Amino acid sequence: MKKQIYSVLVFALILGACTNSNTAVKPETNKQNDYLTMSTLWYQRASECRALYYQAFNFAKHSLVVNLAESKNDKPQAVVVDIDETVLDNSPFEAYSVRTGKSYSEELWHEWTDKAGAQATPGSLEFLKFAESKGVETFYISNRSVSETAVTLQNLKALGFPFADEAHMLLKTDTSIKTVRRNKVSETHEILILAGDNIGDFDELFEDRNQNFGFETVDAHRADFGKRFIILPNPMYGSWERVAFKGQRGLNPEQKNELRKEALLGYKELGN
Repeated sequence: MKKQIYSVLVFALILGACTNSNTAVKPETNKQNDYLTMSTLWYQRASECRALYYQAFNFAKHSLVVNLAESKNDKPQAVVVDIDETVLDNSPFEAYSVRTGKSYSEELWHEWTDKAGAQATPGSLEFLKFAESKGVETFYISNRSVSETAVTLQNLKALGFPFADEAHMLLKTDTSIKTVRRNKVSETHEILILAGDNIGDFDELFEDRNQNFGFETVDAHRADFGKRFIILPNPMYGSWERVAFKGQRGLNPEQKNELRKEALLGYKELGN
């Protein structure tokens, strides 16, 4: 009888251990953010990504010198930069989303930014210090919320970014479109360079991508890229994805994934 009771207890313990083990791994089986895996991996581990940043900021240095020489404006000169994925690397936030399955939320994002631990993107600090050495100010125009001002300044200052103060930072209040904030800078300064990972960082005319993903608008302004507009790589997120979703809101992860696949251009669509 004792042997039977012992066997039952052992079986119960094993069963309980298996149940607890399965429960423990369930949060890690949420795959709704798996679509970010390749883009985040490329951003963090591909030396090509690092090279593109250096290439962009090398162009920015060269163009700044040229633009300074060509300037006939009496205003003080400035460069305008976005923050996220332009001068600060937030890819650890995306990696966390992939591993946990937790989608973006303001609460989760603030949990990351409150750490003030983002690293500088390759070449960004050197470029802005170079601009400072030429007497050019930096203005940071970002769609981070104004509630993140203190932690963002803390992050930038810790990395040694110039002009990291409230006078040179214009964060989002009521709209993500940056026209009003760019115009505010233009009132007092001549903007020589704009750098960002989203073409909306340069001019409002790029905001509308409904016609052929906005390609024609970019083509029409091709001469500005590398001269006045400096674009940085970001395959992880951006307003470019909204066109694939056809303006629809409230989509679940499965619906979004299907629309991403539908937007792909395969060889059959090319007629080959």
